[in-house]
Amino acid sequence: MKENTLICTQKIPAGIDEVWDFFSDPHNVVKITPKAMFMKITNSEDVGNISEGMTVRYKLYPFFDFPVSWTTEITRVERPHVFEDEQKDGPYDVWRHKHLFREIPGGVEMTDIIEYRMPFGALGEFLNDVLIRQRLEYVFEYRRKKIEEIFGVLRAVAS
Repeated sequence: MKENTLICTQKIPAGIDEVWDFFSDPHNVVKITPKAMFMKITNSEDVGNISEGMTVRYKLYPFFDFPVSWTTEITRVERPHVFEDEQKDGPYDVWRHKHLFREIPGGVEMTDIIEYRMPFGALGEFLNDVLIRQRLEYVFEYRRKKIEEIFGVLRAVAS
């Protein structure tokens, strides 16, 4: 079956430690996810700043009134430059999300690399082509805008 990749990059006008602290707190993913998805962490009492092996359980409504339970595990942490999470239980056959942070003049370049594979063979790929991929792109565009609201927009820095 086909593995899909989505890559999103954003420049953030803040220091790497501030950016790391924000993104390494799983509670903040709820703040930057579309409100209409009603995302919440269901094991909130067990979740602090990320560490390898930490499990985060979510419930969300990505499409209308259809609830989805999703469990991810933090599989790699290299503060302040990278962390990775993997779906352990949820809607995809495979979901790996790499978060990269790199200092640049005036701030941080953040890159999300999402690799995922749909369940249900050809039907899953069809659903990805007509619905899922566009929804993921929408979610990450929403996140980009929310991150700009929180941190601002990095303007070109003179060299």
